[in-house]
Amino acid sequence: MLVVDANVVVEVTLERFGVQALDTLGDEQLVAPWLLWSEVPAALSAMVFRAEVSRELGESALGRLDTIDVEPRHPDGLIAEAWRIAKKRGWAKTYDAEYLALAQLLGCRLVTLDGPLWRATKHLGYVVTPKELKPRTEEPGGTRLRPVRDRPLRDT
Repeated sequence: MLVVDANVVVEVTLERFGVQALDTLGDEQLVAPWLLWSEVPAALSAMVFRAEVSRELGESALGRLDTIDVEPRHPDGLIAEAWRIAKKRGWAKTYDAEYLALAQLLGCRLVTLDGPLWRATKHLGYVVTPKELKPRTEEPGGTRLRPVRDRPLRDT
């Protein structure tokens, strides 16, 4: 099981990271807090507003959000743990802390493309970038999968 954050999902929906990028996650079950389904549309809308992507691409990416196999999770104690993490780290908001809290509560890794989040938390040992995961190059039947294109961390 892997927790994925909004930065990873935005890149996948825009197909800039490539839908095949999810293959680097292997057969892992992908999960995220409910927050993801608010953050991704907000990020896409902001990208369209700032003319970083066209309106058509933004709307197409938004439509792909429903096709990505990520399961929403909200275990008991998630919000309290996110609050605790945010306060401990000196963060005013709990958005990033919610992804960290989910990974902690589920005992799994958090995959992110958020540069500042990764740099601030990589020492915890469970926050990684997709590049740090071992890419899966073959399926059990021997079918080759395309390698993931390197995508830099976002300094947002």
